[in-house]
Amino acid sequence: MSTLSDPLSLSAPRGSDAGLTPQQLVAKYGLTVSGRRPGLAQYIKDLWARRHFIVSFATARLVAQYSTAKLGQVWQVVTPLLNCVVYFLVFGLILAGSKSIDNYVPWLCIGVFIFQFIQSAVQSGTRSISDNLGLIRALHFPRACLPIAFTIIQLQQLLISMIVLVAIVLISGIVPGLTWLLVIPAIALLCLFNTGIALVMARVGAKTSDMAQLMPFILRTWMYLSGVFYSIENNIKSWPKWIQVLADVNPAAVYMDLIRFAFDPSAGNRASLPPHVWAVAIGWALVAFVIGFVFFWKAEEEYGRG
Repeated sequence: MSTLSDPLSLSAPRGSDAGLTPQQLVAKYGLTVSGRRPGLAQYIKDLWARRHFIVSFATARLVAQYSTAKLGQVWQVVTPLLNCVVYFLVFGLILAGSKSIDNYVPWLCIGVFIFQFIQSAVQSGTRSISDNLGLIRALHFPRACLPIAFTIIQLQQLLISMIVLVAIVLISGIVPGLTWLLVIPAIALLCLFNTGIALVMARVGAKTSDMAQLMPFILRTWMYLSGVFYSIENNIKSWPKWIQVLADVNPAAVYMDLIRFAFDPSAGNRASLPPHVWAVAIGWALVAFVIGFVFFWKAEEEYGRG
């Protein structure tokens, strides 16, 4: 009876395959590397094919998010409202910010709700890969599904909060007009922008675990520089021109301006919205999404390894 002195000899090439290099064998039998990154076009097709999974995953996570709280989904609305109350007491009353802006309460609430959408999308995107390694290692799917799904979760929360926001606007005496329809494209552009930023931060967060700890400080700084509680335009008139330009193209401020103007054309005590704001908003949305998507796709085969 013969013995096998080398177990690896079982897999050695025989017959016509003898003498072929591993690379030639791979080419001959059409073998591919496990988890290899697909081409960009194929990746988009795979992602689109899983659109129902993305929505279902986002909805399930949203429902489960407050399942242990007694008030449940009510916290989706209560949290930003409590933030609005605190910011109104500090910036509206103590710092007298409400004296320089008409309809300050809806103006403030719109800013808080919109920036919270941006903040939550960035934070959840940063943790979307690192917090779901079990799912990533168990199942094969385009990893971009995760940051996109978490952005959809934040969008769903915003849409629920918008019901309360509309009520606040109406109670403040603002009469609905045709400009209210502009809220739809403005939120769509903001969602596209958030998705792009979430994709960038998902890749960064997957490689640098400390980024999730650093992001709250970065986002808080961004919030204070974005005019959530005060009018940037009224406070930097005497500042250098380049600072005014940077403040003018700040994406958070741009999207807040769009939605504030849509609800109240006199928001911030201005007669009209500068024409470049829509162009800047579209530019930010497209640039952020395209760069974010390609940046994330470049590292597709690295997620969940190591």
